[in-house]
Amino acid sequence: VFCLLIVVLLFALVSGAGSADWLRTSPEVAETTDDIVPSALKVNQWLRNHWAEQNLEPAEPADDLTVLRRLSLALHGTVPSLEEIAVFRADRAPDRVDRWLSQMLEDRRFTDYFAERLSRVLAGVEDGPFVVFRRDRFRDWLAEQLQSDRPWNEMVTDLVASDGLWTGKPSSNFITANFIPDEGLDLNKLAGRTVRAFLGQRIDCAQCHDHPFDRWKQTQFEGLAAYYGQTQLTAGGVVDRSRVDGKALEYEITDPGSSTPRIVPPAVPFHPDWVASENEPRRSQLASWIVHPENRRFERAIANRMWGLMFGRPWHDPVDDLPHPTEKADSEDLLDVVGREFREQGNYSLKFLIRLIARSDTFRLRSDVEWADESVYTQMKKEWAVFPLVRLRPEQMIGSMFQAARVRTADQNSNLFIRFARFTNENDFLKEYGDADDDELLQKSGTIPQALLRMNGRFTRDLTKTDLFTASGQILRHADDDETLVNNCFLACLTRLPDREERAFFLDQLAGTADRKPTGDRSLREAETVPATNSDVSTTPSAEQRSGEQANVIAADPVSGQTVTSENTADEMDSAEDNDRSLSRSQVVQDLYWVLFNSPGFSWNR
Repeated sequence: VFCLLIVVLLFALVSGAGSADWLRTSPEVAETTDDIVPSALKVNQWLRNHWAEQNLEPAEPADDLTVLRRLSLALHGTVPSLEEIAVFRADRAPDRVDRWLSQMLEDRRFTDYFAERLSRVLAGVEDGPFVVFRRDRFRDWLAEQLQSDRPWNEMVTDLVASDGLWTGKPSSNFITANFIPDEGLDLNKLAGRTVRAFLGQRIDCAQCHDHPFDRWKQTQFEGLAAYYGQTQLTAGGVVDRSRVDGKALEYEITDPGSSTPRIVPPAVPFHPDWVASENEPRRSQLASWIVHPENRRFERAIANRMWGLMFGRPWHDPVDDLPHPTEKADSEDLLDVVGREFREQGNYSLKFLIRLIARSDTFRLRSDVEWADESVYTQMKKEWAVFPLVRLRPEQMIGSMFQAARVRTADQNSNLFIRFARFTNENDFLKEYGDADDDELLQKSGTIPQALLRMNGRFTRDLTKTDLFTASGQILRHADDDETLVNNCFLACLTRLPDREERAFFLDQLAGTADRKPTGDRSLREAETVPATNSDVSTTPSAEQRSGEQANVIAADPVSGQTVTSENTADEMDSAEDNDRSLSRSQVVQDLYWVLFNSPGFSWNR
């Protein structure tokens, strides 16, 4: 039976790979709603006023394909598939980007991807003690809440105040993630994580002493931790108990130099009037204070974090160390505007918040400005008058490589082999490449080992092969002419068409092969060609990439300017150029895919 199943699955794979109808192009996209428009106008008006005050002219609007790529990376963690790009390009409606945004938010890839992002914020990246912490259940619970668009204030109330078993009541894993074997719950860690995640404040710096640079006092931190002082882990799960063995259960601290513990009563650092009745369990009291409608830190914190997940960089950095909200209406910052719309118009809907951020002018600007010198461009980046260039996180990198190597969308509807291959390959790649920690928005430079892994790693070699199952192989087999072939390779990897210089170079490489095809109609080529730009793709040819002797030079890092070269010398590269005429079209396409995978345009959110 197992062998028969394998045969059936292989037949399905081969049939799909060889199908003549390899790219559907009929738009099937959900309708967008207009409820976001008034809120988006307020956000964009604030941005335009801010730029005017700084005497800055914002960058030009980005093209729709670029915005599509940003949305896919932010919401699904991958570049869009060639299949999705074909449908998107066939959709000629003026509001296609907004309609695709709405559809992306209803896709299971969004809920799964964002559930993982949120689980890292709420429970860290460690697996924790399996007996009392189930990351898989926690992540699934978060995905379900996102899918149903449950209000964020209700989700946070559950996370802070839920009782129950970590398997049957998955939200309680927020509590049990802070369990230390043989010691119990780390209440200080739990209190610090609560305020960082939900209020965007690093009050845990006051755990041992008053904060040296901020208003937070040690007594304030202790008062917050005391709200968890009656929380216990039992055979029945997480519970709050006021008494244990007939003794009142309180949060106690033994000060240095003292042998007598002191009882710390629960207290909040500001606005105690926001706390629910003392008749409520203590964690419920704390939750009511956190999500209170007047607690602007709550809405500002999630607005800043979601801004960071959408752009790769938060509005205010660090993401969990926000400035205190101002009381003056004329000195509001963007987080005040976004947070208020999120609360008043979006009813704490995270999907509303994401759509609002994606409709902002900044999200739809170009990332490059040809007319600005370095000092002006630096100021534009600081004031968000240009889309920020941010390096892809490791999971985005591997997800994009895997998707670019597949013509069809790799999602929950993919066959079992595709999903299994993605899971195992992603895990293996992340072990070598390095995964981000729970502070995913911390900007880190790429490393030489990471660049070498992308150049010479097994994963890259497997994904660039022109076989029956890879995108490069299917593009090669189905392309009517070389023009279409080059276009589709660029679209699959970079979500854009090649510029004139790039296209001319690779067409020349293909024209010199023994099994070359026609280049297509010139009028079509001119219509599809984008103007020559400062390309992010190195067009240095390489004849021996598949054998591990890559001769290409990775183009300069768009921020640091650092370059990474392979082992070949300039003489060897010249020799490779002389031998290029003997290459087959298959080898040229493999080289093209390798070049695109290793270009800065692939590894940066541009």
